[in-house]
Amino acid sequence: MSENENIDYQRVARAIEFLDARFQQQPELDEVARQVHLSPHHFQRIFTEWAGVSPKKFMQYLSIDHLRSRIFDLNNLNEAAEAVGYSTQSRVYDLFVSIEAVTPREFKTGGQGLDIRYGFHPTPFGECLIGLTERGICALSFVDETNKQAEFDGFLDRWQAARLWSDPAGTAPTVEQIFGQKAPQKVHLLVQGTNFQLKVWEALLKIPAGAVSTYQHIAQNIGQPGAARAVGTAIGHNPVAYLIPCHRVIRKEGLVGQYHWGSTRKKALLGCEMATSAIS
Repeated sequence: MSENENIDYQRVARAIEFLDARFQQQPELDEVARQVHLSPHHFQRIFTEWAGVSPKKFMQYLSIDHLRSRIFDLNNLNEAAEAVGYSTQSRVYDLFVSIEAVTPREFKTGGQGLDIRYGFHPTPFGECLIGLTERGICALSFVDETNKQAEFDGFLDRWQAARLWSDPAGTAPTVEQIFGQKAPQKVHLLVQGTNFQLKVWEALLKIPAGAVSTYQHIAQNIGQPGAARAVGTAIGHNPVAYLIPCHRVIRKEGLVGQYHWGSTRKKALLGCEMATSAIS
């Protein structure tokens, strides 16, 4: 990942916010380009390289009607996951993701006995903070100037008894594996969570890239149909962004809804995944 990609994402994010606010007015390309201080030609090239589709097509994917139609494709997450087969349609699901919970002792003590390396890196969706143990990725979050210190403090607090050290050179290959173009490999996650949270996070892994689900569907699929609110809380405590794809859960009305790392970033993630699935 390069800093240029990080800068491109910031431009794309501002464009998404502008398009989202004025989508009904169908702004012209040159109007959107002015918002990010680029020529129409330069903006169109950057956006299309980043998303794989034009800005107009990108926002069509994120329209309420389109999202609402996608919800009903996923009444059964197990069948949906099997149908997709974790195929080459998605970079994320080319990566086979498995979750392991910390031991009760590690949970209780805040990771005592664990060695954790961490680093900050640019990605196509903004800067990220990643934490690695020998047993897998224990943290992945998106950061910017408004939340960087808070995300780092939260990371330190969750793993307060572990041995942590900054090792960006050591963590960079994993970030490249997740967000880059290299051949994918199996990815292991090591997380702290209750049994209920783990069930929710495992259910999220069954939502194919380019698809969406709802809190109600997740609750039904873990056998607790009345627990939609609790599912929302568990999703909000997801410690590993992107790989545990909580961005694929939207409101039943077809609205994108909130996201711990910002609603604009959620739209960016969803739009890119839908574009990739449509092209594949």
